[in-house]
Amino acid sequence: MIFVVLGTFELPFDRLLKEVDKQISAGNIKEEVLVQAGHTKYRSNQMKFIDFTTYEHMAELYRKASFIITHGGTGSITMGMRMGKKMIAVPRLVKYGEHNDNHQIEIVRQFHQTGHILSWDDNTDMSDVLKEVETFKPAPFKSGNKEILNILRDFIDGI
Repeated sequence: MIFVVLGTFELPFDRLLKEVDKQISAGNIKEEVLVQAGHTKYRSNQMKFIDFTTYEHMAELYRKASFIITHGGTGSITMGMRMGKKMIAVPRLVKYGEHNDNHQIEIVRQFHQTGHILSWDDNTDMSDVLKEVETFKPAPFKSGNKEILNILRDFIDGI
């Protein structure tokens, strides 16, 4: 199963679902596709849909998925990174009415540059990224929590 995650932002993300639909029709996606659609109303008989679910259920779906296609939200990306999942991230863009700003471009770019995820945008053929995911090995997730806590402790101790 491929899990597509659109998050909970109130604007629709039809562009990604239309592309996944196109890739299913072209035979580039052969597995079952389950979509967490949030506020996106786009529907296709080639995919299964849930709108919202619990954090625990999302985590279960992440674990079961062969890979995840997600919007560029930090929470959605880091959940998969912590599990070592293969992911394709797609930033929501202002020009398509998918978000209020383009911050997801930077999020996706950073995680892609560090080797944690693959990414797709309008300048890339999704079928190429789908081929790449087959052999992709995501970089291991390393939390920076200890370093952050040490910085905070040093700062507080210095006051």
